[in-house]
Amino acid sequence: MGVLRNWNRRSRWPIKGVGLYLLLLVAFSSTAAASQAIVGRVPRVLVLYPYDERIAATTAAGEAVRARLLESTGGKIDLFSEFLDLSRFPEDRHIDRMAQFLSTKYADHRPDVVIALGEQSARFVVTHRESLAKDAQIIAAGFNRSTARRMNLPGDVIGAFTEFNILKTAELARRLQPDARHLYIIGGSSEFDRWWLETARTDLADFSRNYQTRYLENLTIEEFVAAAARFPSDSIVLALTIFKDSSGRNFIPREAVRQIAATATAPIYGPYPTYIDYGIVGGNVVTFESLGTTVADLTLDALAGKPIAHVQAPHFNVADARQLERWGLSEKDLPPGTVQMFRQPSFLEQHWLAALVAAAVVALQSIVITVLLLERRRRHAAEIQSHHRLLEVIHLNQSATAGALSASIAHELNQPLGAIRSNAEAASIVLRSVSPDMKLIEQILVDIQEDDQRAHDIISRMRGLLKKRGEIDWQEFDLNELITTAIKILQGEAMRRGVVVSTSRAPGALPVRADKVHVQQVVLNIATNAMDAMLEVAGRERKLTLETRLTKDAKAELLISDSGHGIPDDKLATIFEPFYTTKATGTGLGLSIARTIVETYGGRILASNRSEGGAVFRVVLPLARTG
Repeated sequence: MGVLRNWNRRSRWPIKGVGLYLLLLVAFSSTAAASQAIVGRVPRVLVLYPYDERIAATTAAGEAVRARLLESTGGKIDLFSEFLDLSRFPEDRHIDRMAQFLSTKYADHRPDVVIALGEQSARFVVTHRESLAKDAQIIAAGFNRSTARRMNLPGDVIGAFTEFNILKTAELARRLQPDARHLYIIGGSSEFDRWWLETARTDLADFSRNYQTRYLENLTIEEFVAAAARFPSDSIVLALTIFKDSSGRNFIPREAVRQIAATATAPIYGPYPTYIDYGIVGGNVVTFESLGTTVADLTLDALAGKPIAHVQAPHFNVADARQLERWGLSEKDLPPGTVQMFRQPSFLEQHWLAALVAAAVVALQSIVITVLLLERRRRHAAEIQSHHRLLEVIHLNQSATAGALSASIAHELNQPLGAIRSNAEAASIVLRSVSPDMKLIEQILVDIQEDDQRAHDIISRMRGLLKKRGEIDWQEFDLNELITTAIKILQGEAMRRGVVVSTSRAPGALPVRADKVHVQQVVLNIATNAMDAMLEVAGRERKLTLETRLTKDAKAELLISDSGHGIPDDKLATIFEPFYTTKATGTGLGLSIARTIVETYGGRILASNRSEGGAVFRVVLPLARTG
């Protein structure tokens, strides 16, 4: 029967190495055969399959025959197919009934060519040739020349032979497993399975002397599976065919091989390409598509009246790259020209042109990147320098604010200092009395401590305004608390100018993340500007209001409003620009610095006029945390 047993139609063979040579050879011969037109009649071709349609080998070869014939004749050909099902029905009476049925069926449509795929199909058509296809040209395919001689194939039956040699598969296995010590050969219980086993014993006689060899036969499928699970790891396993096991159950060989390979503890090799993707590492095989194309070309020549002769179907080595990886076998040990199925090409193999272009681009860009890095370093240095300059400007602005508030701060500081002196003098008088009142002395000392703390707080606030830092002091703080501190600093100056300061705080904390002193500086700048704007307001109350709230988009907002004349509408868009001022002695940097500070911490600052008079400044900062 030879090689036509199992073939997976989904397999696609890469054209490389030996495979390329063989396929080009087939293509050349096919072109020559198809060059002759078929004229005068519509030819009829009958394809005989030995088994049913589930056997992938004969089905793949037959489909290749049909496709080639239809393509070459432009569809002007009658193609017939018959599945003899001789694996499940091998009895002589079934064969006789099948022959009688087909003879009757084709009585009025005798085929011009009968293609017998496989040894059993060839035996069938030769035996019943007289009644089925007396004058037809018979082309047999899928077995070797020795089989043809053994079955006394008539001389006018042309063969497309597959000279299969199990030894070549064994030698492939030995190259991949040079340290193997055991050899197992697996075969089933059908007539063809037993023929395969006997052929293997003959062909592997010398090869097997180097191994501890065992033939696994006359077993059930369960026994095959159990035996596979106990293979020594240094074993070579050759799977032939299992059309039937010892219990009489019929199998599609590749499905039986799949079950055995699933539990195997050593690599398995096989002679059929349909075993690829069913668990084997590889083998020496023939492609059934190329065999079918060769048979079709013989058919075309026969239909054109050309002389035809026996041909040889090519074999080559094939391996499953996934199984090589599974068993840790090196692809470097494969024979030259071996086709690797399911091999994932490397990146360079897949995208060599793109990689070459990318390398050129990278080489070209390296210079640009170097220049950009140098430019980036220069810009980074400039940013650092600009950052330090900004901190210096902010410090100068803080110093200016402290200077503007110095009179009020000095006045505010004199109060606790004067109280301390008065209490100290009172304590001295009490102590000089005949019987000093110690409780009174104790109360005086408490008052001195409280006044001292007041003076300390005033000095600390002043120190915060005057402190110079080289980096931003990021910290999380409550905006409400910052407003409280700012009002304490402003209170003295507000009283001196007759400004009433009021606050309205949002319920709960408003945590923001920034430099606390910088944000405080923004508040002081805007507030002192507001008090300056109210100096010329006469006849009405001067009011400064600081309000905090949570916006709808979950941000902290501070509103500073006054009761002055407001900001001219045409100046609202420019008041935050550097050097813009309405004061005769102003620098025009206060509001510009305030905007820079607020934007540094991810916020924004806006100005507008109030409907009832005066201006309002809105400072919006993101919350440090939400929820």
